[in-house]
Amino acid sequence: MFSRRVFLGQALASVLTLPARGEPAPDGFRILEARQGTLQLLSEPAKATAIWGYDGEVPGPLLRYKKGEEVKVRLLNKLDQPTSLNWHGVRIVNAMDGTGGLTQEPVPPGGSFDYRFTPPDSGLFWYHPLVLPFAREQQGRGLYGVMIVDEPEAPQVDCDMLVVLDDWDLEGKGQIADFIAAPDAGRIGALVTVNAGAVPVEETLPPSSRLRLRIMSAADTRFMVLAFNGVTPLILAVDSQPCEAFEPARRTIPLGPGARFDVIFDLPADAGMDSNVTLLGDNEPDRVLLRFKTSGDKRAPLPPVASLPPNPLLPREIKLQAARKVDIVIEAVSPPGAGATPPLYWKLNGAAASGFSAAPLFSVKRGTPVTLGFVNHTGFIQQMRVHGHVMRLLHDLDDGWEPYWRDAVLVPEGKTKHAAFVSDNPGKWAIEGLIAGRQTAGMAAWFQVT
Repeated sequence: MFSRRVFLGQALASVLTLPARGEPAPDGFRILEARQGTLQLLSEPAKATAIWGYDGEVPGPLLRYKKGEEVKVRLLNKLDQPTSLNWHGVRIVNAMDGTGGLTQEPVPPGGSFDYRFTPPDSGLFWYHPLVLPFAREQQGRGLYGVMIVDEPEAPQVDCDMLVVLDDWDLEGKGQIADFIAAPDAGRIGALVTVNAGAVPVEETLPPSSRLRLRIMSAADTRFMVLAFNGVTPLILAVDSQPCEAFEPARRTIPLGPGARFDVIFDLPADAGMDSNVTLLGDNEPDRVLLRFKTSGDKRAPLPPVASLPPNPLLPREIKLQAARKVDIVIEAVSPPGAGATPPLYWKLNGAAASGFSAAPLFSVKRGTPVTLGFVNHTGFIQQMRVHGHVMRLLHDLDDGWEPYWRDAVLVPEGKTKHAAFVSDNPGKWAIEGLIAGRQTAGMAAWFQVT
């Protein structure tokens, strides 16, 4: 019998080829149960940690589809809190977005909801709850999973590896710490995992093997910087959208909560070489997450790495001169939590709310270019996500934009970042801070596309 750690270490390369677990219902729906479970986060003889997971597992079942294939998922809520399924990064039809209280009624305990849609894009996506104020605790206890929509022609690699990063805030007995009512500082756990297993994960492969890592962060608050040592990484896609392959600066990648990167690289050409992916410490030691060793005969040469084809459904350019310009000013409530239950710590454009307000921040007609200015007047870095659309991050000093798409923007403390998109998806769409504890504390709003 394999332990969970050994299984992850030996099977990580092939985990993406495994079918989603569980049988579909007679009507073709894949059933996902949000329920309690256990997970051996700490080494035995420590007791297993009580978690909440889809089908009782963390991450939840891998959902994998071909481009153009319909997604049919039935959520069964076996928790004692209302919940939903938000399909993070999918440019989805509005009724299926899964934002409780905005695009659908929350699924009550004992209830169910059918999600049915055809993703327009290939890429690495994930699913998690989004019903305020419960989303923070539900995701923090393990309610999240991965969905992959395959490209029609995938790049040739020797290993296609899924790397889901998370951190866990555990008490002395190895159980998840309580979720306090004051969420302004976020929640950073001392235990860091890959696919909910111990690190480092180690792989031994032939020299010159080519690897594809599909990396995502399910962390609640932690901002991660990953360093690639001994290999030259090329980024193929950012937040599910393909880009022209490029080497990141200093061979490092910054990941805010919810971020995804597709990375490809070749291992060293000689046997007996080591390389790794390391989480750089922020006032803490660095941690090796993945370690690769080369052994045996060198694999036959592969052609040079090619970029993934660009998404033909996204505009080649955005007419910024015709854009609706909207600033979203992020401020701290002073004094914090004054006069509100739960306490409010943040306000957007002068208003503080514990959920989604009755009125949108703005409304635009379908097809209108939009330029968002995220103006961060707080002393904290903010990661702002826009649902239903993907954005170009604009340059700070000129009229250009970055050569990739994002569904969230990192805004350093005291700074302003601008992003542009075309409002091509009708409905009510959330704009939220991706540090989950801040959403109920004022960092959630919405806009409308008519």
